[in-house]
Amino acid sequence: MKSLLVLSISLAVLLTASAMEFEALNTLRSKTPDSAQAATVLGMVKRVVGARGAEFSVTVDSSMTSSGKDMFKIQTVGSQVQVSGTTGVAAAMGVYYYLKQYCDSQFTWGGENINLPSTLPSVPSPVVVQVLDKFRYYQNVCTVSYSSPFWDWPRWERHLDWMALSGINLPLAFTGQEAMFQRLYMNMGFTSEDLDAFFGGPAFLAWSRMGNIQGWGGPLPQMWITRKLLLQHQILQRMRDFGMIPVLPGFAGHVPAAITKLFPNANVSRLGGWARFNETYSYTYLLDFSDPLFETIGSQFIKLMQSEFGVDHIYNADTFNEMTPKSSSPDYLDSAGKAVFNAMLKGDPDAVWLMQGWLFLDGSFWKGPQINALVNSVPQGRMIILDLMSELSPQYLRTNSYYGQPFIWCMLHNFGGTMELFGALDNINEGPSFGRHFMANSTMVGLGLTMEGIFQNEVIYEFMMENAWRPQPRNVTAWISAYTKQRYGFTSPAIDSAWQLLKGSVYRYNYTVRYHAKTGFVKRPNIKPHVQVPLWYDPEQLYKAWDQLLLGAGQFKPNELFLYDLVDVTRNSLQVLSLKFYTEITDAFKEKDITALKAAGGKMVDLLTDMETLLASDRHFLLGNWIHDAIAYASDMKETFLLQNNARNQITIWGPDGEIVDYASKQWSGLFKDYYVPRWQFFTTWLVQLIQNNTKYDGYIFDKNILEQVEKPFTFALDLYATNTTGDSVAIAKQLHAKYRPITYHTFFRKMAVAATSPKKAHTPSPFSWQQKGHSRYVPLRNKQEMTFEEVRVRETIVVV
Repeated sequence: MKSLLVLSISLAVLLTASAMEFEALNTLRSKTPDSAQAATVLGMVKRVVGARGAEFSVTVDSSMTSSGKDMFKIQTVGSQVQVSGTTGVAAAMGVYYYLKQYCDSQFTWGGENINLPSTLPSVPSPVVVQVLDKFRYYQNVCTVSYSSPFWDWPRWERHLDWMALSGINLPLAFTGQEAMFQRLYMNMGFTSEDLDAFFGGPAFLAWSRMGNIQGWGGPLPQMWITRKLLLQHQILQRMRDFGMIPVLPGFAGHVPAAITKLFPNANVSRLGGWARFNETYSYTYLLDFSDPLFETIGSQFIKLMQSEFGVDHIYNADTFNEMTPKSSSPDYLDSAGKAVFNAMLKGDPDAVWLMQGWLFLDGSFWKGPQINALVNSVPQGRMIILDLMSELSPQYLRTNSYYGQPFIWCMLHNFGGTMELFGALDNINEGPSFGRHFMANSTMVGLGLTMEGIFQNEVIYEFMMENAWRPQPRNVTAWISAYTKQRYGFTSPAIDSAWQLLKGSVYRYNYTVRYHAKTGFVKRPNIKPHVQVPLWYDPEQLYKAWDQLLLGAGQFKPNELFLYDLVDVTRNSLQVLSLKFYTEITDAFKEKDITALKAAGGKMVDLLTDMETLLASDRHFLLGNWIHDAIAYASDMKETFLLQNNARNQITIWGPDGEIVDYASKQWSGLFKDYYVPRWQFFTTWLVQLIQNNTKYDGYIFDKNILEQVEKPFTFALDLYATNTTGDSVAIAKQLHAKYRPITYHTFFRKMAVAATSPKKAHTPSPFSWQQKGHSRYVPLRNKQEMTFEEVRVRETIVVV
């Protein structure tokens, strides 16, 4: 039997570490009987471990603790591993704790390594783990569009299993809401044509729901609306059966443009433009908070949701997400908040409003009085704020714990579902503990994952979710070593070395500004290149990690997760390498050297072609999966064309004319040969012709031409792509390593290393480091009740089993 560190936390410590208690939040609890939750978890266990599921027993006992926070217990009785928890989610956390810590297993977005020995490891003395916060939230309102717009029930079922194992108990549940809005608005007299101009297309619903855009990507097929309604019933049933508390949508005030004709006396205003979209698709309509229709629509929507789906008492609404309110008057913002909440309240007297705190990052508008007015327009405890990017730009600090309203410490991490290796492990390690204790009355009530897109950097999410029960920062080096063994079922010095190098490079991001992970070729080419954006790490550390993974690959037969990581690290290594070729292209153009320009352009195309071959060898990097899932929702050729265009447009030009071009850029086989390679060929040819014609480069003219001649045609194409892999990932990675690794020793990369390690204006220390606790930009003025980071480190007793 192996040794294991088990946390035994005293009740006194828990009480001092807990956030303020909010009586209203007590309504947010599972209504599913304990026995039904236990049966659901046991069903999940059988899906995860197969026939070995008979060796596990699961019990849910909501009376295990009176703290309102989840707890789980694990022990071996006879031949069975018995797991009990206060909720189904807590029991599922216990199952995953056992699988990871005792069986070196892992269950992730991208696959699983279930590494059960012939006899399950024994736990003779009970292991009891108390979760530190009431909530573990999941999803950004954009995730459903960037990653899961085309999922069917089998995809959702597996993902819900992952959510339960990870301890998620407060998930966003936004699927199917268009059916409810359709029912509401058509009862009010709106027509199908009115709603066609209001709803966004299938891949753009997130921004239609938030009032950023209207109609783009549509019209939304009726079959889509109906199928998503049915899917929502399945999703909600399983969430509740696990003991989760689904967050349903509320009414934020965004209405169809036709309201001005149907209700000519309604007080309606138009919001400003968003992301360069024109008036057809942006400048959306907002019903004034004082208009009687606001409460009518808001309350009727809640009642329709309850009638269709049941009630969980928590609703998300974001009125001003990336949209500036028409007035900065605290009185106006107070009335806006009251209107949104009162509409919820009329539909559900126990309503709690969940709001994304993303808008507060706009410090030019949202200063203290404005934030205070909005969040305290609602009784304390009846609003929960998602501090959406706590790991880099925490707003709970400058708002003194949101002026008394409960908040959830969230990790945003990813924008648009981009795929570069990236993370801020140190901030994620220290931040949650700091958030719980940075002041005596911290109102932090949970942790959250609020990434815009999933299926990337799985290590970051595994690490983050353990903060739910880890009361203090970890030894990251030791954790990474354990992670690799759990991920692959074994480890070696080479593999451990690779991951330690990744830990100290790509996963040690410490800027205070968000990073969109668009290094090199994934951006539309430009002679004022994006190559000047410095990396935050020495690229040689990434390349050494690549070396070590390939060395480790020769020592055993790799499993799926190892192959995934090998391809991912190879991909990222080549992505960084593209910066050199990009620079050679632009330098040659400046020198008007056509020969050198063609040679550099050829190198870039050759690199991208090699990446196409590499990524085709692993199922995680196939454009075909995205396209296949999209058109599976089509009921005729017209819908097939619409869904193909939605899927292609979002991951490339994002809008009718490239309004948010490359924001959600993916690195998938299929995109390289039909999108990235043609773009770079077009760019090189364009620059050669400029030199030949002695013409200056005009970025506006170039962007217009590449949009019309290369980018738009890709979005309107109907080609299908492979959903099966081709080639041997290890062999291909070795070939590319032999071909490209020598280039990485060039002085170009040494200069990047110097830039990465030298002081930069944009670089500041981690806002969570206790060593920087006096940094005025992040930490508010201290009062006598506040404690230093060291003072609030939670004591724990380590018991060796």
